Parts: sequence; C-alpha cells; structure tokens
Amino acid sequence: MSTNDEIDESVRAELIRLRDSIDNIDAAVVHMLAERFKCTQQVGYLKAAHKLPPADPAREARQIKRLRDLAESAKLDPAFAEKLLNFIIAEVIRHHETIARS
Repeated sequence: MSTNDEIDESVRAELIRLRDSIDNIDAAVVHMLAERFKCTQQVGYLKAAHKLPPADPAREARQIKRLRDLAESAKLDPAFAEKLLNFIIAEVIRHHETIARS
C-alpha cells in the first residue's frame, strides 16, 4: 500500500479533480435538500391550518415508487433511494408534527 507521498502526480491530480467534483455535488445536494425542506415546511403550515394529518401514506407510497423508478433509470440502487427517501419523509413528518403543535 502506498502513502500519499508515493502517489504519482497524475494520479494525485485525478484524485483531486474527482474529489472536487464530489465536494461540488455534496454542496448541491445540501442546497437542494434545504430547498425541498422549505417547500415541505409550507406544506406543513398548510396542513396545520386545515387540520390535515402530518403524514400522507398514499402520497409517500407514490413517491417511493416514483423515486425507485428514477433510481433504476439512473443506475442507482433503488433500495438505497428508498432508504434515503424514507429518511427524508420521516424528517418531514417530524417537522409537520412540530408545526401542528405550535
């Protein structure tokens, strides 16, 4: 196993290039999630104002199916995409419950 000092400069440059791309993608993901949560917060206020339940299992099921299909077409593991969406949905519901209580 080589150390960083032993890595060929062309390999090091490619590693830096790829990691810079990963960092940019991570930043975009965070910004997109922030934007998504702004929208779901508005949904939470609308639901609270009209005494609607924080969760919508039918919509969640449709979204999971939709995201699994998108993941498959993007060559991403659909199970991973579903886990990610379930995590996000749980957080959204938690936010909606907090909004409903306030």
